[in-house]
Amino acid sequence: MTSTRRTGLLLALATAALSGVAVFLNSYGVKAFGNASVYTTAKNLVAAVVLLVVVTAGSRAGARVTRPHGARQWLGLTAVGVIGGSIPFLLFFEGLARASSVQSAFLHKTLVVWVAVLAVALLGERLSVFHWVAIALLVIGQIGLVGGITTAVGSGELMILAATLLWSVEVVVAKRLLGEVSSWTVGLARMGIGALLLVAWVVVRGQAAILVSMDAAQWGWVLLTGVILAGFVSTWFAALARAQAVDVTAVLVLGALVTAGLQAAVGGAGVSPQLVWLGLLLGGGMLLSWHVWRSADELPRALAV
Repeated sequence: MTSTRRTGLLLALATAALSGVAVFLNSYGVKAFGNASVYTTAKNLVAAVVLLVVVTAGSRAGARVTRPHGARQWLGLTAVGVIGGSIPFLLFFEGLARASSVQSAFLHKTLVVWVAVLAVALLGERLSVFHWVAIALLVIGQIGLVGGITTAVGSGELMILAATLLWSVEVVVAKRLLGEVSSWTVGLARMGIGALLLVAWVVVRGQAAILVSMDAAQWGWVLLTGVILAGFVSTWFAALARAQAVDVTAVLVLGALVTAGLQAAVGGAGVSPQLVWLGLLLGGGMLLSWHVWRSADELPRALAV
């Protein structure tokens, strides 16, 4: 089956929806669990197991793993597991515990900027004026949502920025791999290798007892967010295999709209003061989506998954 940018766009929109739900749930889950590192490790383990089960049971439906060939592909998959599935998760959640949630949200959403720079420089992706206008609207809208940014940077903010930069590099590495192996292969490598490294970190820190003695409430949060993370990873890499890295990453920012809607519906947070900024996010996302849909063309068959 030949992959298309339009299919990639639709998958990216699904990823954004899952991201918005995940951000909302994780804000409660990490607090209910009580330990950010163990919480991250547990839910990532669940995600890895879910992906493995899907690949094992769904190979006939297209959920297949491509056997890597050569040291370069093995090295690339290992890199995805390290700089995508383990270290940045630790940095992000540890940083979140130290930094303000407002600054954290903004720093994470700068992912689209870093990916745009790397995609042009290293992947040869072409950005039109529509891309730059859309990215500007998305960034300005996010700044407005968090109430502005400050120059005060602490250790927490630096951790989150480092995690975001690592994830941007992962996007570039994964995009190159997806021309040679299936999206399921990359996703499974990310979560499988990453989960193993996270477990090793928890053991080194002497927190393994917490991991193996979770109560019912903790298991509930871990299972819920782990399954959503598995869905996010599968749609994310499938979208990345079919569309430009910058397009997929920019659409991901729209997850903030989903998070805001959930906060309003469940948490009672008013959205009226944020309507202008949410409108900018929506405008940027619609502009980019319209441009990608209009200019969609078939990608090389090597990108088929």
